Amino acid sequence: MKDKFLRGALILTVAGLVVKIFGSVNRIILSRLLGGEGIGLYQMAYPFYLLMLSISSAGVPVAVSIIVAEKVARGDYAGAHKVFKVTLKLMMVFGLIFALFLYGMAGVMVDYGFIRDSRAYLALVVLTPAVFFSSILASFRGYFQGYQLMTPPAVSQILEQFVRVVAMVLLAYLLLPYGLAYAAAGAAFGAIPGSLAGLVVLSYFYRRARKTWQSKQIGSTVTTEENLVQLAKRLVLLAVPVSCANLLIPVTSSIDMILVPNCLGRAGFEVAAATTLFGYLSGMAQPLLMMSLIPTISIAASLVPSVSAAFTLGTVTEIKAKTLVALKLCLLITLPATLGMYALAAPISKVLYGTVKAAAVIANLAPSIVFLGIFQVTTGALQGMGLTAVPMWNMVFGAGVRIVALWFLTSCPVLNIVGAAWASNLNYLVVAVINVYFLYRKEITFPWWCCGKTLLAAVVMGALARAGYVLVLPYVGAVLGLLLAVAVGAVVYAVLVLQLGILTAAEVAKLPWIGKKLQRFVRV
Repeated sequence: MKDKFLRGALILTVAGLVVKIFGSVNRIILSRLLGGEGIGLYQMAYPFYLLMLSISSAGVPVAVSIIVAEKVARGDYAGAHKVFKVTLKLMMVFGLIFALFLYGMAGVMVDYGFIRDSRAYLALVVLTPAVFFSSILASFRGYFQGYQLMTPPAVSQILEQFVRVVAMVLLAYLLLPYGLAYAAAGAAFGAIPGSLAGLVVLSYFYRRARKTWQSKQIGSTVTTEENLVQLAKRLVLLAVPVSCANLLIPVTSSIDMILVPNCLGRAGFEVAAATTLFGYLSGMAQPLLMMSLIPTISIAASLVPSVSAAFTLGTVTEIKAKTLVALKLCLLITLPATLGMYALAAPISKVLYGTVKAAAVIANLAPSIVFLGIFQVTTGALQGMGLTAVPMWNMVFGAGVRIVALWFLTSCPVLNIVGAAWASNLNYLVVAVINVYFLYRKEITFPWWCCGKTLLAAVVMGALARAGYVLVLPYVGAVLGLLLAVAVGAVVYAVLVLQLGILTAAEVAKLPWIGKKLQRFVRV
């Protein structure tokens, strides 16, 4: 029998990759269509929209999935449905409030210079309905995730992004003759049909599953009867720390945006040179970091309801087993990504960005992949046990470490922008270690032996991939050489993982779709 947790993680990973691809294509097309000025207008409005979403609904899917998973684990299906109904009503209210707030504040932000170009006003205003619809979407996604049904949220995310991209490009193209302000607003408006499409998909899946859930509700045993106030209070207590943690992500970006160029100035770089170096970090290296972490984000999201259900039933062994598997998968994904990004930094920079000047930053930021991946997965385990505030305070402390490290390392003339990369590494290492410590307090140990074996496999893979690239480069060129090096590295790594016994035959067998086929290659 396949593990719901593993299947859910794989489904969300595929969805995350597809959404990223759609987003990348969208940025390319819009950049060509609107140019730097038009994209600038759009980017002035979009962060405020994301801020409203983070405040109003970012923590809702996690909070709902935790409580629903608890109810389902106890057989209280009626209680699980009540959680959904209460959350849906609350999110309609909150979504409307924050949408109206954003609409009302749009003019104020322009008047007081928070948005420096008044032409971005239209783009900000048209985004306000999307806050309302996205808040409702959060309730549905949390409900499905609580049942560990990841296909509906995954399909809705893909369709939402697809419709959004098509609408953005089409509206920007049609409105471009009326000026860049209208074209940027048209692109921003694409978020509305996108969120509506996602809502339609989840409503469809909800109606399909409704009969099954209703039949379970009839015979369900209500173990705890919570009134509306108690339920709303619990939702808020779980959701607020997650939302605050999400708010820290743009705050961290703002810290980098302010400190890095200034510290580079202290290191002796002129404004233009400092801006260029900052571009290597924020525009080239960091997107690669985030792309590498799509699987670990999915593992964490799938782990939350799985751990929550086990925690509710008091099955400590199951909590340990699921967290151990999640951490193993995290290491199996992030360690080769780290070593691969380090070993192939120069060809990656050359092929993707047309310059090798970003290679040093890409290589030195690579350790962040494994540190941040561990933090994300351990956060999922802690959230599943109801400890949603722990990762939030860890991120606050980590941000403090980042600021101090940025100030000293980036200001060093020898390190300069590489120092900024290592400030990120230190930040994510600290928060990962603290999360692991809190898991230790719950008697959940980190798989060090697995980490050592995986690191060995990843080092060999990185060395052979680099050697392979150097050997074939004179004959096939950079693009094909990079693809061949990645292919060689992937084959070598897969063989080593199976032969070193990093995963047991039973663990491999549980992998969705390919587990049974790979099981016979595992060394016993």
